[in-house]
Amino acid sequence: MISLAISNIDDSIRVDQFLSDRFDNLSRSKIQKLIQDNSILVNGESVKKKYLLQIGDKITLEEKILNQTFKEIIPWDYPLEILYQDEDLAIINKPKGIVVHPTTVNQDHTLVNILLSHFDKKIDQSIDSLRPGIVHRLDKDTTGIMIIPFTSYAHWKIAEQFKNREVKKEYLAITWGLWNEKEGLVNDYIIRNRSNPKQFISTSLKRGKNATTNFELVKNGQYLSLIKFFPTTGRTHQIRVHSKSKGHIIFGDDLYGGGLSKAREYSKDIADKMIEYASPVAGHFLHAASISFFHPVQNQTMTFSVNPDDQFQKLQNDILSEAV
Repeated sequence: MISLAISNIDDSIRVDQFLSDRFDNLSRSKIQKLIQDNSILVNGESVKKKYLLQIGDKITLEEKILNQTFKEIIPWDYPLEILYQDEDLAIINKPKGIVVHPTTVNQDHTLVNILLSHFDKKIDQSIDSLRPGIVHRLDKDTTGIMIIPFTSYAHWKIAEQFKNREVKKEYLAITWGLWNEKEGLVNDYIIRNRSNPKQFISTSLKRGKNATTNFELVKNGQYLSLIKFFPTTGRTHQIRVHSKSKGHIIFGDDLYGGGLSKAREYSKDIADKMIEYASPVAGHFLHAASISFFHPVQNQTMTFSVNPDDQFQKLQNDILSEAV
């Protein structure tokens, strides 16, 4: 039996869409048939294919109906900065370039594999047998703070805080161009880009998922800017999409047009300098800098912060000194 837990990013997604995203070897129609036949249950009960998942829901299904074998998740001995740990949870600094959970094409080199190496049997794997220890996510190239619950109680209590928007998050980003606004709010809807399913786009139409992000300018450099983002919701690619919607793609974000190809818009000497900053590391410059939440067992608000990696800090310092 496979168990799947609903995280904050999965909130309000149709159950058939959620499962088709998780299991790319199954068609949407096949999944809908399995739901109709009660082969897929939510919280132990049958649901309609249009059922909107909520944080706290638990999906169960037999592995054999997936026509896909999921091998045991193998621990991966990889360096991990642990900022805090007790009997109920840990706070970690997610490394750059690491996918959070196993997929059909990568079952061995993910954050989950790293967590099992460092925390061994502490993590309750019955909550989500494919994503143990994961209650929220960061994109592959986003670094920074994540909460890793060990127990079922801690998992669902923290998930509830995400659902109620009680978890306070601060991100630091480096973007292309100079911002005119010192602070502001983006409040719109995020939908998948039909022309490129890997992308999301923002729209003022009431379609998709509502997403809200506050932002604050830290410093405009000569060509790049340092920005703080404070997302209230937790939609997929939310900060990357909202930053682009303001006309400022995150530096190094190839998917949204902020990769090295954008450097060609500048003179050769500037382009060469940008390439020099980005070439040592792949991916975008986005960092989950701090998080604040209510510890479900210790009954107190806890706040944690962590600095970005050396490459990010080098570029950050040069922006602050207006060298770029």
